[in-house]
Order: sequence, then C-alpha cells, then structure tokens
Amino acid sequence: MPERVLRHEGSVTSLSWIPSEAVEGTSHLAFEAGLTHYDNPPPERLEDLEALRVADRFRFANVLRAWVEVDQSAQIVGAGYGDSGCVMGSTTVSLGGLHYRFQPVTLPDLRKDPEHGEGWVRFVQTTGGRTGMPAPRRVRRKPYLQWQAPLVWTTLAITLHSSGKIESDMIGASRFPRHWVYDEQGALSRKSGLTDFRDWYTRSPGPHTPWGDQDSEALVTTVESALERSLSASLMRGSSKPRIVRLAAGTVVMAQGEPGEDMCLVLDGVVRVERDGEQLAEYGPGALLGERAHLEGGRRAASVVAVTPCRLAVFHPEQLDRAALETLSQGHRREEHSG
Repeated sequence: MPERVLRHEGSVTSLSWIPSEAVEGTSHLAFEAGLTHYDNPPPERLEDLEALRVADRFRFANVLRAWVEVDQSAQIVGAGYGDSGCVMGSTTVSLGGLHYRFQPVTLPDLRKDPEHGEGWVRFVQTTGGRTGMPAPRRVRRKPYLQWQAPLVWTTLAITLHSSGKIESDMIGASRFPRHWVYDEQGALSRKSGLTDFRDWYTRSPGPHTPWGDQDSEALVTTVESALERSLSASLMRGSSKPRIVRLAAGTVVMAQGEPGEDMCLVLDGVVRVERDGEQLAEYGPGALLGERAHLEGGRRAASVVAVTPCRLAVFHPEQLDRAALETLSQGHRREEHSG
C-alpha cells in the first residue's frame, strides 16, 4: 500500500498603493490637477485580486504561494513554489477628457531556493518593476537626470511547517508607495510603516535594488483595529478637515503630564508611546492616539514620540463619538499593558 503523503499549501500577498497626499514637491501637481489619482485604501479582506486590478485599485501586487508534502512520520519530503508572481497595475493619465493607460514594465520575479530546516521550509520572493509613464526627474548620481520612473518592489517570505502552521512576513520593500500584506486567509495582517516619496523619487538607487546587489529592509507595523479604521474614515471624510503636520524623527508629539486635548491620526510613519521613560507600544499608519487626555481631565497620560519622520492628522476629539473614544481608550490600555 503506498505511503500517504499530506500536502500543505500557503500564501501571502502584498498590495502596493499611493495614499492621499503621499506625493511631495511639484510631482503632486499632477494629482491635484486630476491628471492621475491617489488610491483609496485597499479592502480589509482580499477576495478578488483581478477585480481590484481591473478597477485600478493598486499599483502592483506580489503574490507568493508555496507548498510542502509531509509523510506519515511528519517529515517533509517535497516542497516548491506554487502559482506565484507579480501582478502589475497600469498608470492612468487623464488629458482633455480622454484617459490614457501607460503599460508598466515588470521585472523578472526573484525566488530564492527553498530553505529547509527541522520540520519547516522557507520561501522568499521579490516582485516589482516600474510604471510605463515617463518620469523626468533630477537624481543624485550620474547622469543626474532620469526619464524612467524609479523601481518599486516588495520581498515576501513564507514558512510552511510540517504541522501545517504558516508564518509569513514582508522582509523588504521600496520606500514608496504604501504596501499592505494579506495572509493566506486574505486578512490584512501587516503594513509598511513609512513611505518616503522624496527619497524614492530622487535617490536613483542604481544597482542597489533586489535586481542588483541589495534589498531595502521593510519597516513593518501591525494593523490598526477595526474601530480605528471606522473612526479614521469618518474623520477624513467629514466636513471639518484635520490639520496635517509633518514631523521629524525624535519629535515629541505629546508630552506626559502636559495639558492638551487634540488627538492625532498617524497617516505615515511610526510613533512610540512611553510613560515615565518606559516604552509601552509602537504604532504605525492608521493609529488614533491622544483620546485619554480628552476623556480624563485634559492632561496627557503618556508621551508620544516620533520614531521615524511622520505625517499626522491633528484634530479635536469632539469630531468623533465619545462612546467610540472610550472603547478606543480601553483597547489602548490593554495593548500598553500587554506590551
């Protein structure tokens, strides 16, 4: 009787998109004039990638699928990549009421040989490319003027265990645009914490890309709560627009013990919450902070410090429902205690 072999499969997907107001300098004028567009945030659950591509909802996707086969003694006897690769969107430009789609350039997918360990196999894949639209720009290296758009990419990793356990992460990415990561169930699981359009657009990395001699480490943060996503959407779409501020790394956003009631929504970057000099938690894009001062007497219960350069939306908490803020505060207490 032939030996029974069990097959485990897993996947991880990144979607890359341009959030509102993320483009700096004169380049943002094309967005403001309606020649091209920012992207609405992708869905919280990834169900139909092709439908999102057709609807022009993302710039590119990295789809990594892999499998392992396990025998009756729980030994891995086979492993390989599944139907994986890059799904590149197109760049739509509007001129005089007409819409033009520029076809992108997709670079070859890079896949490392599967790495085998005791009871596990790890797979790593890089995908990306560049938009087809010309992007004349000054850069910091010869020839000092480039016509092609800079490269974009993500590097994903997935580890499949003989037990069926699946671990996945984003271990490398270009500094622009924003990258969201979905697990094998299609649930949003990770986000890139920082986008840096100016550096990405002008630095011209030359050979220093995954297709040259190096990758760029991804700054990855956990996903905000469903309540934060709901409140953020309400805030940004409301009639009273928040004040947008840009802060350098190391800036104290809120100081423990000081008066103040404004809240902030992290649009880009990573901030650290600390009390009495002790780090309690770190938060990335989508996090809402500062509600406790409003709820508890007008003084900051903890300090918030910018870990990276940050872009924040600052607003008065009366723009949001008080009951929702109380629920948000309870969640922050639990997160800070567990951290």
